[in-house]
Amino acid sequence: MKKILMLVMLVAALQGCGVREPMPAEQDIDTPTLTPRASTYYDLLAMPRPKGRLVAVVYGFRDQTGQYKPTPASSFSTSVTQGAASMLMDALQASGWFVVLEREGLQNLLTERKIIRASQKKPNTPVNIQGELPPLQAANLMLEGGVIAYDTNVRSGGEGARYLGIGAAREYRVDQVTVNLRAVDVRSGQVLANVMTSKTIYSVARTAGVFKFVEFKKLLEAEVGYTTNEPAQLCVLSAIESAVGHLLAQGIERKMWQVADGKGAEDPSVDKYLSQNVADAPAQ
Repeated sequence: MKKILMLVMLVAALQGCGVREPMPAEQDIDTPTLTPRASTYYDLLAMPRPKGRLVAVVYGFRDQTGQYKPTPASSFSTSVTQGAASMLMDALQASGWFVVLEREGLQNLLTERKIIRASQKKPNTPVNIQGELPPLQAANLMLEGGVIAYDTNVRSGGEGARYLGIGAAREYRVDQVTVNLRAVDVRSGQVLANVMTSKTIYSVARTAGVFKFVEFKKLLEAEVGYTTNEPAQLCVLSAIESAVGHLLAQGIERKMWQVADGKGAEDPSVDKYLSQNVADAPAQ
């Protein structure tokens, strides 16, 4: 009996050494929280203020990968979030450079305006809808693109060790998501700037176990472990935020839009994006 207790305690110690984050049962899953943000979000907040905000529209930012989750998941369950347009609009507003006009729900907006006009012809009309509706604001910039690639098992591997039937192991898998974002001049249709960004998605599995005869014809076998999957939607959000930052940096470098303080490409937050472009460029 003492041998069994010692072996179980040893397995627990091995697992505790390999795990730094809390087990799922230890996490508070009852309280809703704000969506966690990556460093790309704070890079957007650090961008210099514009001389004048750009009026932009997003008609859609669709999943163009055609990827579905592998079995045993449903064949109708996509690997990539279908809400990328909402993520893009959030990133545009977070940057402070854009006035984003509603276009994805344009039909709903037009229907509501018709209802208001019909209500104005009736008696006892509420004061807040008595005035004449102004025309919808037009944009000078249209943002297009989408999630263009989702690659699974880009890299995989692991390590482990076992001694006298007692061991621990760790396995990992790396996926990758790629988004494209381009700014189009509404008047001419010219593509002013175009960027592609990629973000890796990590999945890690940790296990520890024991397989040992404690007495003749008495076998002890125990195993513990858990798997951590980085949320794919947060990786898509981070890639979109990075794409918005690179798009702004390109426009500032090419003097298509101006910074309020006049520094332009010399601003440290802008130079951070431009230096990444230089680092990623192939050697000549």
